[in-house]
Amino acid sequence: MSGILRRMYDWLVRLFWATEMDITIIGLQNAGKTSLLRVLAGGEFTIDSIPTVGFNMKRVQKGHVTLKCWDLGGQPRFRSMWERYCRGVNAIVFIVDSADPPSHPIAREELHSLLQKPILDGIPLLVLGNKSDLPDKIGVDELIDVMKLEDVTNREVSCYSISAKEETNLDAVLQWLIARAKR
Repeated sequence: MSGILRRMYDWLVRLFWATEMDITIIGLQNAGKTSLLRVLAGGEFTIDSIPTVGFNMKRVQKGHVTLKCWDLGGQPRFRSMWERYCRGVNAIVFIVDSADPPSHPIAREELHSLLQKPILDGIPLLVLGNKSDLPDKIGVDELIDVMKLEDVTNREVSCYSISAKEETNLDAVLQWLIARAKR
């Protein structure tokens, strides 16, 4: 009987006290956005992810918080869509391939260009250096420097080193996101 009561309790809590958050996940192509979202949603990591064309949306349920995650394509032709999907969200997650230094200047330029849009002022930013399991990756301190995150002053900014493949630091990412849920 306790299993049924537990499910009823969880259903009632979600019904009356649940919080839904909108999160936009952006970054250059091949940074690991879709892989991260798949793993966060409880799926398996796969090496051969198909590049996102346009966007995907997935709901990630963590306790009484539902994260509605928009995963946007990172190819140059989709970057103009980023601003539209970042408006009014609870947080922007920007993913960088920490093992691909040639992509870092482009990633920095795209991020700072996006953050200059006045309509996005104040939205918390989480920068994730993905692929920390690879040998040539850079660490958090270097990522903060490379991405010039100290220049971002009109919002809260955090930065973590993660591996979607190894599921490194994903609990910290979820805790950070859930702490920014508007109640």
